[in-house]
Amino acid sequence: MARKSLHDSPPGGSQRQLRVGELVRHAVAELLSRGDVHDPVLEGHVITIPEVQMTGDLRLATIYVMPLGGKDVKPVLEALERNKKFLRGEIAHKVNMKFAPDIRFRADERFDEAERIDKLLRSPSVARDLDKDE
Repeated sequence: MARKSLHDSPPGGSQRQLRVGELVRHAVAELLSRGDVHDPVLEGHVITIPEVQMTGDLRLATIYVMPLGGKDVKPVLEALERNKKFLRGEIAHKVNMKFAPDIRFRADERFDEAERIDKLLRSPSVARDLDKDE
């Protein structure tokens, strides 16, 4: 029987990965919304966490974040990195796991991508091409 690779999980992850990712997402969102992370950059922003992706072994959590309005993404990511150790410790207390996952932060760029596609669909050249097909 072949050994299962970490990358063999279904798209989006297994039910366990999704469940743990959601627990981590809620824990981090609660910490940020309550102001538990004492950092002037983070205190000056409302930060949304739309998704947390867990690796198959649950040892790495990729936390996607976006400051409200999409402004100051780089300083917010830097502030989260500065406070990574504290956040990881708090996640360990809030999410009952054998190991606290290592965490990394990424900007959630889905909104930018959706806006780019929307602009493309509204562009005159695409509208002209769609009219030809009808």
